Amino acid sequence: MEISHYQGVEKPTITRTFASLEEMSYVEQVAGRDKREKRMQLTGQGTAVYEEVRVTIDQFEKEILKDISESELIDFIRVMEEIKNNIKK
Repeated sequence: MEISHYQGVEKPTITRTFASLEEMSYVEQVAGRDKREKRMQLTGQGTAVYEEVRVTIDQFEKEILKDISESELIDFIRVMEEIKNNIKK
């Protein structure tokens, strides 16, 4: 699946974003199945930054979801998916 499609943004936006991440040594290109395919992976530095940021994100999510049950969260996600699909129509 293409990242641009998944994120709902134009391909040039993704290209610029990855170019910036590559410039900062957070990601690197790796060989794909064919020459048209561009595959990216986190570098060691990128992995370290991801793991550091992930801790903060996990704490934030825990705080904002503290009084919401799992079934309520599942219902909310389902409704948001339906809204997203309706917007795309």
